[in-house]
This record gives sequence, C-alpha cells and structure tokens, in this order.
Amino acid sequence: YGTLSTFLLYFTGRKVVSRSYGVIAALILATSLEFTILAKFAILDIVVSTCIGFAVMFGFLTFFVEEKSPPAHPLARGAKMYYWWLFYIFSGLAVMAKGIPGFVIPFGTMFFASIAAKRFKEIFRPQYILPGALLFLLIVLPWHIAMFKMYDPLFFDEYIIKHHLARFAGAEVINRSEPFYFYILTFLWGFAPWILFTPATLFSLALRERVGVRGRFFILNAIGFVFTFLFFSVSSTKLITYILPVYFFSANIMAFVWSSYIKNGEYKKFINPAVYIFGAICLIAAVGAAFCKLYLPEQLYADISPAVLPCIALLVILGAGSITGALKNKRILVFASYVFFFTMMSAFLTKTCFQIDYKFGQNDLMRFAKIAKENNKPLAVYDFGRRYSLIYYYDGIVDFDWKDKSPAYVVAKNKNLPEGLKTIEKGRKYTLLWKP
Repeated sequence: YGTLSTFLLYFTGRKVVSRSYGVIAALILATSLEFTILAKFAILDIVVSTCIGFAVMFGFLTFFVEEKSPPAHPLARGAKMYYWWLFYIFSGLAVMAKGIPGFVIPFGTMFFASIAAKRFKEIFRPQYILPGALLFLLIVLPWHIAMFKMYDPLFFDEYIIKHHLARFAGAEVINRSEPFYFYILTFLWGFAPWILFTPATLFSLALRERVGVRGRFFILNAIGFVFTFLFFSVSSTKLITYILPVYFFSANIMAFVWSSYIKNGEYKKFINPAVYIFGAICLIAAVGAAFCKLYLPEQLYADISPAVLPCIALLVILGAGSITGALKNKRILVFASYVFFFTMMSAFLTKTCFQIDYKFGQNDLMRFAKIAKENNKPLAVYDFGRRYSLIYYYDGIVDFDWKDKSPAYVVAKNKNLPEGLKTIEKGRKYTLLWKP
C-alpha cells in the first residue's frame, strides 16, 4: 500500500504540475519517517490511508480536467466523469477498511476544496453524483447489511456506537486519551526529515503559490491537510497511526518547495541553513556513535550493536553529502542525500531496528503470553494499556482491566508491581506474576 501511495502522488503530480514535481512528491512521501515505518506494518490504518489518498487525489484531479477536452489532450473527453467515479469507489473502499473516517475525510475535504475552487455545484451534477453514489453504496452496503442481519444488535452497539461514535467522543472506550496537540508532536517527528524545511519555506510559498494551476493545487492540498489534521485532533481517541493521510498532502506541499529549490534555487536562503545545521548534527552523531561503546552500559551497547556501523556510515553520507551539495550549489545532491539515507534505513535497517526495539519490552510480552498459554492459566494485565502482542501470542482472552481479584498470571511493569503476588519471571521492562 505504501508503494501504491507513492505511485499515486507521482501520477497526480505529473498530471497537474510536471513530471519532476511528481517524482519529488512521491520520494518525499516514501521517505517520510512515520509513513515509511507504518507502511511496513500489517495494519488497517495504512490500507484506509491509501484508499483515502486515492479518493482525494482523484477528487482533486476533477478540478483540473475539462469535460470537453481536445482529443489530443492527455486527459481525454470524459476523464472528469471517470475521476469522480473513482473518487466514490475509493471512498467506499476506505469505509470498508476502517469505517467512518473513510467517509468523512474524502467527502469533507472535497466539500471545502470545491468551495475554494468555486466548483461546489459541480458535485451535484447527475452524471457524477448518481453513478458515483451507486458505486459507493454497492461497495459499502452488502457487508454492512449482512453484518446487521447476522449480529444485530451486537454489530450496531459494538461497531457503530462503540468503535466509531463513542471512540470519537470519548477516549476512555479504548484508553487512548491524548491532548489536542498530540498530532502536532506526532507530525514533528513523523514528517522527518522534511519537517526541517517547513516553517520559513511555507511562509514564502504561501505568498508565491497563489495563482495558476500550481497555486490551485497547493491550496487544495493545504485544505486537505488542515481538514484531516483537525478531524483527528478533535477526536478524543488518538493513535499515531490515525494521522497517516496527512502525509499525502504534506508531501505534495513540500514538493513545491523542493522542486523550485532544485530547479532554480528558490528558497535557498531558507533551505541551506537547515541543511548545514542538520548535516552538522548528523556528523556529530556519527562521531558519537563511533565511540558509544566507551560510555554506554554494556547491556545497552550489546542490544544496539548490530545497527551501530550501518548507522555511522549512513549518517556520514547524509551529513557530508547534503552539506557538500549546499556548498557547491548542487541542489539535487542535497535532495538525493536525504532520499538515499531514508531509503537505506527503510530497506536494510528496519528489521534490525525492530529487533532492537523488541528487546526493550516486546520480547517480555511475547514470552510471558506463551508461558501463560503453555501452563493453561488466565492472563491479565496490571495498570498499563492494551498490548496486542499479548492477545496474539496468548491466543485467548486477556484481561486488561484486572483489579487484583481473580486468580491469573499477571503482567506488570517492573517499576509498578502490585504487592502480594508471586514472581514467575522478570524481564527487561515487564514482570510475570502469579495471583493464586
């Protein structure tokens, strides 16, 4: 799904702006930190994000196509109608992937985008909305009707009320309460490294990209970003995976900056200082990593040692390559350094990084769940949130609301152990206890 998403941005960017812009937008999305990480997970959030991205980008394309195009035009006669239909199809698939967000984000974005583009009445043209609505309903209704018939009222209470309306209005449903600014912090690291070039460049960009095709496409993506960001920020329940759709819009917006920078040096006074500072940080980090064995605890160094040498090499390439490119005015080298670094991290270090991360708690959970299963004991959790690895490896019902009542194997954090329980095994982060 991540690969399909990058091809989508290339296709859309090439149609609306230029081939080089499409390539840059696709590469920015493919090397954004959070998107790169989560695209490797088997989770529904990347599926719904891809479907939303396809729906909204096809919706945006309707604003750049005339129904009566000249025959030689690459977007031939009737393309607007087909793009509208594709918008409805992928919106339906987004709903099937994860329910209400798959409907609200595409339709909400297109509602405000059509007003900004002065095309609001176009939404209701019969040749667009009638076949589109029919396609949407043909995708969405059969499964929902079947579930209502098979599991009513459980399906309505759990799926509609609890996991859509209640989760939006109250985070206590799945214990995922976070402050309103949670996604601001998530985006600050999730859009690395490109977030470094955002503040000053976007201010200048907003003043320049106001007219013409580029200006319209910039405004549409800005609307999509703001609407999606606010929708998830207003929700009481927040997970870092929910915010994935914003990276389609942020990649398109940032591509305006980098395409202009690479082509003719625009925004150089904003980009180059950030390149120098970040490049220097990378080189300092490489030196620190080279001597980390001298100052890190022995166990910690043993945990991270498989990744040390590759990280040193990549940090040197990123720092030296980007700084050299900026100094010698080889702007394509600057961009290529960032793309190369995150591509190599994604391709060769992802598995190693996950294995290292597992050593700091995840391996404990997997091992404890297997112990409880092998001993045929109930498994419970004391005073921390839901961990799906426990459910998967236990292959049964895990009590996440255990209140020191029923007999069970209990998993607790080492720093917050309940009193009066027998210790079965202690791990790096968690301890397995027995409540008789």
